[in-house]
Amino acid sequence: MTSSISSRAAIAGLAALAMAGFVACGGNGDSGGGASGEAGGGSTVVIKNFKFEPANLKVAPGAKVTVKNEDAAAHTLTADDRSFDTGNIEGKGQKEITATKAGQVAYKCDIHPYMTGVIQVSGS
Repeated sequence: MTSSISSRAAIAGLAALAMAGFVACGGNGDSGGGASGEAGGGSTVVIKNFKFEPANLKVAPGAKVTVKNEDAAAHTLTADDRSFDTGNIEGKGQKEITATKAGQVAYKCDIHPYMTGVIQVSGS
């Protein structure tokens, strides 16, 4: 009985460690790379639970960024300097922006300004 409990505890511990490693490495089921995604030709930002995922994204100049809203509420992805703006994206909808301005561009949701992120445009 004791070895059965010990085996279950060991398996549960290993599963917890594996999940912690997956989360720490940015594993979220997409190819965007988690908290700091990187893309050459294009990438995706997912709006989920009133957050941008990834919140920090690296792309090449001219990259197309698809913005998917998985929430029921409408959101925007709007550059602070207005260099890009999706306009309203209704729940379960998506739109696309093109990152053309080199450098770091902060963005937010115009509807929910506490939702923020950064797109770093660099490289060729």
